[in-house]
Amino acid sequence: MNRDKRKTIIAGNWKMNMLASGAEAYANDLLSNVSGFEAWCEAVICAPYPLLSAVRDAFRGGAVAVGAQNMSEHESGAYTGEVSAAQLTDIGIGYVIIGHSERRALFGETDEKVNKKVHAALNSSLIPIICVGESLEQRELGITFDLVAMQVKTALFGVSKDFVSRAVIAYEPVWAIGTGKTATPEDAQAVCKAIRDVIGGLYDADTAESVSILYGGSMNDKNAAELLSMQDIDGGLIGGASLKPESFSVIINAANR
Repeated sequence: MNRDKRKTIIAGNWKMNMLASGAEAYANDLLSNVSGFEAWCEAVICAPYPLLSAVRDAFRGGAVAVGAQNMSEHESGAYTGEVSAAQLTDIGIGYVIIGHSERRALFGETDEKVNKKVHAALNSSLIPIICVGESLEQRELGITFDLVAMQVKTALFGVSKDFVSRAVIAYEPVWAIGTGKTATPEDAQAVCKAIRDVIGGLYDADTAESVSILYGGSMNDKNAAELLSMQDIDGGLIGGASLKPESFSVIINAANR
């Protein structure tokens, strides 16, 4: 991490878990296990749509930011079941995950669709957490760096230099999500550094240094400190470990190293 140049972000992705009725207890447990973390990182909870207002209210005072797990690329219209950026910002949501591997694999989201969502988020003052990463087969074929570079370039296509510094990139090796497998800190660092280099090539070195890059492949309370010690890993996109406030608090505290 390099706090002098960019923000450290620890974001929890609850996926399709938890209930609105449990938000208050979760918030109380988390805040009782960690305090003063605003000095070293921004903590975010990305909750399912029906839980967003409850999570926002539970963390009253804004100690923890709230994010959505997806959004539409459209501003409004006849898109049953979709949620717009404006609808998210209207209820005080600050972040949104875009292009998560599960959205890509299970719901057919393409790189081009991800790019449209990135523009919609940035135009509405949402901070997009843009997910990129390779499958095990792609990793074994040796195309990790080429694939991730293409995903980053497509996601940021047409995004101005002024806007890109507000975006967040999350490297999530698909083979490590929910499997218990984790890239070594050195492997994760190598890909995150490569992502920064791609951003530098698209814009410039100073812009690349301003973008927070997270690791999102089964980071947990046991491996967080080592992963977060890497120069180009600026935080984590946490899945299962974010469902338990005691585990999530350990990761938040690990960012204070």
